[in-house]
Amino acid sequence: MTEQPQHLPKHLQSLDWYGEDLGAASHVGVTFTEVDLSETVTRGATFEGCTFHNCRFNSSTHVATAFVACDFRRTSFFDAMLDGCKLTGSVFSECTMRPLAVRGGQWLGVSLRGTNLSGLDLTDLDLREADLSMCDLTGASLRGARLAGATVREAVLTDVDLRGADLAGVDLTVARLKNTRLDLVGAVQLAELHGAVVEP
Repeated sequence: MTEQPQHLPKHLQSLDWYGEDLGAASHVGVTFTEVDLSETVTRGATFEGCTFHNCRFNSSTHVATAFVACDFRRTSFFDAMLDGCKLTGSVFSECTMRPLAVRGGQWLGVSLRGTNLSGLDLTDLDLREADLSMCDLTGASLRGARLAGATVREAVLTDVDLRGADLAGVDLTVARLKNTRLDLVGAVQLAELHGAVVEP
């Protein structure tokens, strides 16, 4: 591996880090522009307040890595793995997020507005307060996910599995539902949102 310097410049552009093992690297307030991070590996790394413009994370693997309050623009995560990662407060705009493997993690307050997340397995993911407005989640699994306070306005939830998900404060009436799978608790909540009075 090419050893990464301890104190990197605040703006890194057109770098080739393809296949690098970045380990537990720590970066704060760095702007990455057109950096190739394909097939990189991180374990316990921290990226805080960083910006990624036109970067590639294709086929990369990130274990217990934190991307906190980061801004991703036109960045590709094609075939990447996010295992137990923390994406709290990060914003994704015009990013490629599929196919993507996700194993747990905390995506609290993340903004994914308008992102194509169809077919992804987001089981047990912490998505509290997330902005999923206008997302295409067709065929995705959100089983057991923590969605309390999430925004799903105009999100496509066709064939989505929401069984066991925490839907507290989620207004499903503003989403596009079709063949959406709910457990009893979720079904009762949806009925109440539509004005029904559910009695034992």
